[in-house]
Amino acid sequence: MTTATHSSAATLPRRVAPAPLGRKGVAVAAAVFAGWAGLLTFSLAFYEPNWRSPVPYLLVLVQAHLYTGLFITAHDAMHGLVSANKRINNTIGTIAAGLFAYNWFPGQLPMHHAHHRHVGTQDDPDFHDGKHPGFLPWFLRFAWNYVTWWQIALMAITYNVLKIWFPQANVIAFWMVPALLATFQLFFFGTYLPHRGEHAPDNMHRSRSQFRHHLWAFVSCYFFGYHYEHHDQPYLPWWRLWQAK
Repeated sequence: MTTATHSSAATLPRRVAPAPLGRKGVAVAAAVFAGWAGLLTFSLAFYEPNWRSPVPYLLVLVQAHLYTGLFITAHDAMHGLVSANKRINNTIGTIAAGLFAYNWFPGQLPMHHAHHRHVGTQDDPDFHDGKHPGFLPWFLRFAWNYVTWWQIALMAITYNVLKIWFPQANVIAFWMVPALLATFQLFFFGTYLPHRGEHAPDNMHRSRSQFRHHLWAFVSCYFFGYHYEHHDQPYLPWWRLWQAK
């Protein structure tokens, strides 16, 4: 099964030296923004879906993948990997997080670094103590930690504004549903699979990594299935993470 994960204690990740970002990080972020905004604009303003065709469902999945890319871009910015210029880096991170259901970059930044410092402990905001095993209880706890009431309010306001200008079905299918799918996608591949269950005593990052499959690693979560590698080499942007596998 491609999504299977394994302990990195068995195979240590390949060490990849840090490299100057130059303008690559900003260019990659711009490509994600352009893809997300372009497809969303087309889907809302110009596309009349035929729900008996597979095409609109494929567009929903592609838009969900681009939503995931927004959060991965914000995540890279949390590690200073979008731009060496801190102001540009944090501005892009704030925009990327905000476009994804009004996530607040300055609020999530310390929580994510706490996850890296205290992974798999009670001080880890992503930690699940296992008293209620299973995907859904963990996801609900995760959402409780990160989702705020003002996010929900802003999403509700935006939805009601968008449906004035665009078909309601399109707003739900191509703006709302992809954001929800991407949230599950990020949690499943970026938190649940890598951190669930027990870890070997020599697994210092308390993380698993999926088996080597670069295409699936990109499609599933922008290479963050290689999760032990991310914790071991957090200086690698998502588009270089595959090199550590």
